[in-house]
Amino acid sequence: MLAEMSVSTFRALHLGRAAGDPLVLPGPWDAASARIFADAGFPALATPSAGVAASLGYEDGSTPPDEMFAAVARIVRAVAVPVSADIEGGYGLAPAELVGRLLETGAVGCNLEDSENHATLKDPVRHADWLAEVRAEAGDALFINARVDTFLIGTGDPADAVARARRYVAAGADCVYPLAAPREVLAELRKGIDGPINLAAGPDRESVAELAWLGATRITFGPQLQRYAMGAIGELAARLRA
Repeated sequence: MLAEMSVSTFRALHLGRAAGDPLVLPGPWDAASARIFADAGFPALATPSAGVAASLGYEDGSTPPDEMFAAVARIVRAVAVPVSADIEGGYGLAPAELVGRLLETGAVGCNLEDSENHATLKDPVRHADWLAEVRAEAGDALFINARVDTFLIGTGDPADAVARARRYVAAGADCVYPLAAPREVLAELRKGIDGPINLAAGPDRESVAELAWLGATRITFGPQLQRYAMGAIGELAARLRA
């Protein structure tokens, strides 16, 4: 029952938001950072796969799924707010196993990207069919954030991004995430996509505010907060060695 309430709470955080008032979800990379963000008052968190990978000593995209799911579970256990997990492309797992392993971690949502090996876009029809299978397995137990990589490794055509996003929403995605979409196309994306849109900000208030007024429903940071923290530690280390 608690898990069901958490999913409902997380889903509700995305709905009915006023223009300029997006849901801001920091990205913890371990239990300690999760507690810092939760203690700061954020109502939910969203793990970044690249940040978690770095914390475990892996390159982005190279984390073994067992270690990624274990890291997500540690983060979930550390806080009392809902946590969504970036699980990249699903690690080649069948929808039933993928959903089962996610639910075992206690996560209430997930990011699922539509590219392979950070190099090629998946066929949007087949990917939408796969997302529909994930949705069927999960029912209402998971909030699905479908990443659209058109601007990251694809053509960069806003029309393609909109078409992909519409397919994924029709397949059951709760939110779409056009990663690396340039500022000048955000109005077109907002007009063409029904439902919540996730945009990625930098680790500064100005970036968050700009994306808020450009139509973001939800703002995440990818690995930027983890990299910011590591940069601060690097500066401290240099001072200690001086």
